[in-house]
Amino acid sequence: MRTFFFAAAIGLITLLSSSPVSLAQDADPNITAKHAIGEIKSIDTAAKQMTIKTDAGSMVTVTLSDKTTYKKLAPGEQTLTNATDVALTDLAEGDRVMARGTVAADRKSVPAAMIVVMTKGDLAKKQEAERAEWRKRGILGVITALKPDTKEITITHRTMAANQTVIIPVGDKTEMRRYAPDSIKFGDAKPSDFNELKVGDQLRALGERKDPEHFVPEKVVTGSFRTVGGVVTAVDPATGEIKINDLEKKRPFTIVVKHDAVLRKFPPASEMGAMMGGFGRGPGAPGGGGQPPQSGQGQPAAKPQGGGQGGPGGPGGPAGGRPGGGGFNINDMLERLPIISFADVKVGDTIIVSSTQGVDPTRLTAISLVTGADTLLAMLAPRPQPGQTAPNPAAGLGSGISFGIGLP
Repeated sequence: MRTFFFAAAIGLITLLSSSPVSLAQDADPNITAKHAIGEIKSIDTAAKQMTIKTDAGSMVTVTLSDKTTYKKLAPGEQTLTNATDVALTDLAEGDRVMARGTVAADRKSVPAAMIVVMTKGDLAKKQEAERAEWRKRGILGVITALKPDTKEITITHRTMAANQTVIIPVGDKTEMRRYAPDSIKFGDAKPSDFNELKVGDQLRALGERKDPEHFVPEKVVTGSFRTVGGVVTAVDPATGEIKINDLEKKRPFTIVVKHDAVLRKFPPASEMGAMMGGFGRGPGAPGGGGQPPQSGQGQPAAKPQGGGQGGPGGPGGPAGGRPGGGGFNINDMLERLPIISFADVKVGDTIIVSSTQGVDPTRLTAISLVTGADTLLAMLAPRPQPGQTAPNPAAGLGSGISFGIGLP
């Protein structure tokens, strides 16, 4: 029984809120013969019944009785040793629970002998603490070189002044994970190793800056991403899909926007001065001398969620006039843009979308999406020399925009 509780606790810690995936209910890993794990969608205390939704999208009815026991577990705990007794009335929609009992043959209901809960509030606090650490001690960039013999990774990241190069040596104790195709959640990254890395991959690492050109990692997360810019031709709220024609060759793409994707809006050119004043300018930026704000300053904080919220690593990272930095990182600026909703995306908007390399090259599952991107691309595009024509707007995409890998 202790082994079962240990495994269940691990499951509750790792299975945070995510968008449904295409799995049949009988293949749902969150439902076994003896328990179901998911988020509470509704509670009827009078009828002693609740409905939970697993991360795969399965709905399970949990029936309760006077003999059902309730345990509250803090995020980070890996056994029930420190669990506390609670009551049904202490549970709320949005909490994560493991309902222990004999699951029905159709896997749609379970009479619960025990409910183990991690509250929505506790999970949000844990997630925000993890995100703050990655911002403070993180680095984000694109892999430009690999040395298999020494296991050294070279990355570049874009500042307002120029691209910077940092060497990251991978040691035996470095935890490495990698995004799977069509995955958009940081937490869904799978165990990986140096041999899976490729030049052009995006990388986010947690660790310490040894000096301006070297970073010693504790954790490394990588992924093979696509960054595409285009003009919106259709928006379908019913399916969560956006149609675009890409800027480079006018090819049609379908952008799939799931729950965990992060949508942001870049301000128009007329508001650029106010935006730059709010963010601060790194010492390498034109007119610079200030510093960009710490997390939580300037623009509204990003909503807590598992994947898709890209950014540079933050304080202690390679950017933004911080120690060891060399100018304000463009990805830092992108993370601080205000969050918008799907309804804010309109036909005619110019957007930039980051996604993993999926099976269908014409369908992109969005991790991060930025509207109003015509202003941003104009900033990043190379300046034409006298007598030259203006470059294709897509030219700015090659300027180090790397916001595919989100935060915890």
